[in-house]
Formats: sequence, structure tokens, C-alpha cells
Amino acid sequence: MKKLTHALISEKRLSLENLHLAKKFPLYVLLDNIRSMYNVGSIFRTSDGIMIKKLILTGYTPTPEKKEVLKTALGSTQSVEWEYIKDPLEAIERLKNEKIKIAALELTDKSINYTKVSKDQFPMCLIIGNEITGIQNSILEQCDFSIDLPMFGIKHSLNVAVAYGIAVYELRRIYFR
Repeated sequence: MKKLTHALISEKRLSLENLHLAKKFPLYVLLDNIRSMYNVGSIFRTSDGIMIKKLILTGYTPTPEKKEVLKTALGSTQSVEWEYIKDPLEAIERLKNEKIKIAALELTDKSINYTKVSKDQFPMCLIIGNEITGIQNSILEQCDFSIDLPMFGIKHSLNVAVAYGIAVYELRRIYFR
């Protein structure tokens, strides 16, 4: 086994110029009131890694104009389509009008395990909420379903960017299998 060089890895990757030719994963992601710029940058980078359709930043979630977002995103703010919409409910209404299912990554009394999502639940918008308070109740009321990650230790949640990464890689596997 030998580690690949950056040059060898780059040969197999898309460029910004031909990114429009790739088939995007029909997943929209809505970030609501994420407070950490580093979490937002990390979510951008993961979003590029799985080629989501679009990232929607709402509330006081920092946008890529912030240097801390750019530092962690490592250029993915150029490859991930994104927009800022202050009101998350407005963004959700737009998505619902496009027949996109709305899912919360949140512990609720009706959550399903993240591995139990089915392909017919796409296109989907996955909502990621605040690191401390989670997803607002007014947003949860607009969701078609919620998914959660099992926790086996004493803590009841993971870092928001870590939880996002785990969930979306599984969602991509489900969709493309």
C-alpha cells in the first residue's frame, strides 16, 4: 500500500470548470442558527465531498465572507452552491413548493434511525440546527420526518459538523445503491 500523491488524486477529481457536468446528489441542506464559523466551514467541505445540490444558510449562520468559514472550508465555498435566506421558514416553503421532502437531523419522539431512510424520500432537504438548542420547534413543525444518530455513551449528541458528516454519507449511500 502506498499513499497517493496530490497529483494522482487530482487526476481523478473534477475541476471547478467541469463541475457542472457532474450528477449532483439530490440533497439540499439547511443550516439554521449555526454559531460556529468553523462548523459552517467544515459542513461546506463535507458538502463538496458528497456533491450536495445546495446549501442554504439561515438565521445567524455565518456566510463564506467570514475568514474563519473560508479557513475550514478550504475552497469548497466555490464548489458548493449556496445561498443565504434569513428566514428558515421561507426557505422551507420554497423547497416544499418544489416537492422536496423536509427532514430534521434531530432527536424527536418520532425520529427514525439515519440508516432507515429510503430512496423514495429524495429529493430531500436535511435541516441542521443550532449546536446547543438544536432545531427550533417552528421548523420541526414543517418537517416531514426526523432522523437521528444512535448514541451509546453518556453524551446525547455529537458535534454538529460531525453528525452532519455521518448522516449525509449514509444518505448518499442509500440514494446511490
